[in-house]
Amino acid sequence: MTNPKNIHIADYNYDLPDERIAKFPLAERDASKLLIYHKGEVSEDVFSSLPKYLPSGALMVFNNTKVIQARLHFRKQSTESVQGALIEVFCLEPALPNDYQLNFSQKGMVQWYCLVGNLKKWKEGKLFRVIQMPDGEQVTLSCERKGIHGTSHIVEFSWDGNYTWAELLDAVGELPIPPYLNRETQESDKTTYQTVYSKIKGSVAAPTAGLHFTERVLKALDEAGIDREELTLHVGAGTFKPVKSEEIGGHDMHTEHIAVRRQTIEKLIAHGGEAIAVGTTSVRTLESLYYMGILAQQGAEDLHVPQWMPYETLPSQTSNLKSPISNLKALLSYMDQHHLDVLHSSTQIIIAPGYEYHIVRRMVTNFHQPQSTLLLLVSAFLKGDWKKVYDYALAHDFRFLSYGDSSLLIP
Repeated sequence: MTNPKNIHIADYNYDLPDERIAKFPLAERDASKLLIYHKGEVSEDVFSSLPKYLPSGALMVFNNTKVIQARLHFRKQSTESVQGALIEVFCLEPALPNDYQLNFSQKGMVQWYCLVGNLKKWKEGKLFRVIQMPDGEQVTLSCERKGIHGTSHIVEFSWDGNYTWAELLDAVGELPIPPYLNRETQESDKTTYQTVYSKIKGSVAAPTAGLHFTERVLKALDEAGIDREELTLHVGAGTFKPVKSEEIGGHDMHTEHIAVRRQTIEKLIAHGGEAIAVGTTSVRTLESLYYMGILAQQGAEDLHVPQWMPYETLPSQTSNLKSPISNLKALLSYMDQHHLDVLHSSTQIIIAPGYEYHIVRRMVTNFHQPQSTLLLLVSAFLKGDWKKVYDYALAHDFRFLSYGDSSLLIP
């Protein structure tokens, strides 16, 4: 496998006019356009026709993460003549407790890793905000910086009343729509920026390929004999992090947390270790499972996948380790040893040209930003043929980015 560290990100640029970025979704999710790339040939259809392009008996994997209302606003204490500065606190991932579900169920106090807007105006001390809860009760929420963690701040939130942190976020938080939409979050985004199958709270960005699916399309997939499974990868703000280094070897991928049920791994094995991935988040999770299987066979306790692991020589990687089936079976053995029904781990994987796909055979994905790691992932999947897809989409009035149209890629 080629090491991609010397890839120049400038080679993955294209001209994306602002008017091609979809600022709002279509009224009907499945009325969006679908580009089909099939072994070098490009055509188009509407998304509701997706099932007819998929082989009966295949396994399709969805990311069921739910976007949280992660953006909070506080004002510094004001004087009679001057209104206090507005401080934005953007919750990235839980710090204490560090388990998502446990954190959301806490009452009284939690800590999160956060980004802070207008930081220079918040040197020290607590910020307060009075919240009107849906039941009419008033709650005072405070936040205080407790330290630095990498590029984020550890922020402690505390509040009175008998409410969980999830209830507080729902009452006071804003849904964090992508920055490139250049608009305020609207009430409609609370529905349209979630997939219809979202279940597990934790993301600060939607797995946007899934936004096109409707109950009608899911039913059509079932009727076409497509097997469906779900996993969870909580999308972090790092998904929008631009590649600032000239070569991607200088880019640090963000860590994302995943949860995969035993049933999903068993289903993957039953399907020969192959899957159709809905979205790049499902792609990264499925491909990370392959490397987690290698780590499990090496006796590792921590199955975190480092950024460059796929491109490094693995001395103990014998021929049987290269089989997705054997790696997935190793994960089941690991789960047996640790009495787990759900595998919780994390991944920092970067998928770039030179990467060899192990599990994902087809992919549904939107159209991504120029010079992004997601474009590198697509290029790796299409063996460098990404420009054919993007040239067609630009020439045929496709809508781009989170609320835009999508593609089915079959290399």
